[in-house]
Amino acid sequence: MFGNIPQTLVVLGLLALIIEVLILGCSTLVLLFFGIAMLLTSGLIYIGMVEANWLSTISTLAIITLLLTLALWKPLKKLQNKTAQTDINSDFAVITFELEKDLLPSERYTYNYSGIQWLIKSNTTIAKGVAVKVIKKEVGVLWVEPVDSAIK
Repeated sequence: MFGNIPQTLVVLGLLALIIEVLILGCSTLVLLFFGIAMLLTSGLIYIGMVEANWLSTISTLAIITLLLTLALWKPLKKLQNKTAQTDINSDFAVITFELEKDLLPSERYTYNYSGIQWLIKSNTTIAKGVAVKVIKKEVGVLWVEPVDSAIK
């Protein structure tokens, strides 16, 4: 296997990419850069730009890996760190109830639901006795609006 350097690099490069993508889920990026560098080095040997000996192969592999890392590390890390903000819709958001006192955006209003004290918030003032519907959920907070305006 180690007698033919370009084929060895292709096999090892594909193996590194498979491990990085399928097993590690592109979490480290190290094997990604190394695998791509192995494939590129193998291609350079095939077209005759690099000699097929271990010294030039390892040198070329190191240089290509370094260049790929310098060029792609920050953009790929930035892509990894992006998180999508999605609102989770569940049956929990469909609850409706009547306010026991006026709800002002500037004041704290708590509501006991399912044995838990929830902070109720609204962007507008809602009068006592008005039926409200939960439109958004946050940790410990239920955002509400009057039932009439929730139906559009």
